[in-house]
Amino acid sequence: MRPDTPAENVDHTAEAARLERTAGLYPEDTEALLLRAAAHLELSGDRPAATRLYDRLLASDTGASGLENPSLVRALKASNLWEYGHEAEARAIIDGIRASSPRDPAPWVIAAEALEAHDELEAAHETFTEGARLLLTDVPEPSYSTHPLLYGRHRVRRMLGLAHDEWDALADTLHTMPVSLDELHDPKRVWSLGSDNPADLEAEILRLRAELGAYREALSRPFPVAMLHWPADELTELVEAYPALSTEYPSYEEHLAAIEAALRELASSGTPNLGVVRGTVPSYEAFAASEGASPADPTLLPQYATTLAARGRAVAWPPQRGAACWCGTGRPYGECHGIEGTPPTDR
Repeated sequence: MRPDTPAENVDHTAEAARLERTAGLYPEDTEALLLRAAAHLELSGDRPAATRLYDRLLASDTGASGLENPSLVRALKASNLWEYGHEAEARAIIDGIRASSPRDPAPWVIAAEALEAHDELEAAHETFTEGARLLLTDVPEPSYSTHPLLYGRHRVRRMLGLAHDEWDALADTLHTMPVSLDELHDPKRVWSLGSDNPADLEAEILRLRAELGAYREALSRPFPVAMLHWPADELTELVEAYPALSTEYPSYEEHLAAIEAALRELASSGTPNLGVVRGTVPSYEAFAASEGASPADPTLLPQYATTLAARGRAVAWPPQRGAACWCGTGRPYGECHGIEGTPPTDR
């Protein structure tokens, strides 16, 4: 959500302004673009301006054009407010988030980390635990998006000196970085930074480099190769409006099968970081207009997919184990298009 870019290499104020202008051109992506703009403003040090963007988003959360994730926006606002002295307001927002019980892990993580950053370890532990209890109880396997809940809870419990429980053990099994969670979250590690022993300092630097390398690799993956997916109703509308595209999309079933086949072929050839982007007819028509081209031109389709991916709309393929299939059926990928042969299609 927040750009992982050193401040000395980016004019964050200018980048925030560019993202705001882009949001005006692509209203359907306003939420994602303004959140990125707010993150750049925070990095620039202009936290009041970031708060104004969060407020702008929250004020727009009405009717059919409401936000996709208002709890996330509130959590980011609370975290930002606390950083420039508005503790009481931040606490009130966090209390509201906890009371609303969002089904997305991100607001829980951001709210808990805000508490943790200000030494509210007990409250952070309660928040991490509430989110985990809500989202992970009776779940056969945690989705990738819930991993930060478990990792954050593990970290805070280590700082509080609490014994490992079942969720801590689960976090250990999910963690794949070279440095174990127990070592990564060991409160005593901070003391080594003040050691007079060069060997202690060298060992800590090596650990930090390993952690930072893994973290940057996760956040800064190369631009994904993305396949364009039209939901059934959008594809019907597209082909009815532009019959010339019917040769590209003979049927919805063939469309889904072609996406999965192309992704598997790319994966087998060694192409990394594959993804799927979901198209809509209004968005596609707006893109065609911005390019001065006809939506009926099939050569425009891959350009549209690339643009959606560049704007952060790509969903990684293949989905994480246990995650829902990219096609939108709601089934786990392993029980839908992850099955070899003809995949089920009921949308």
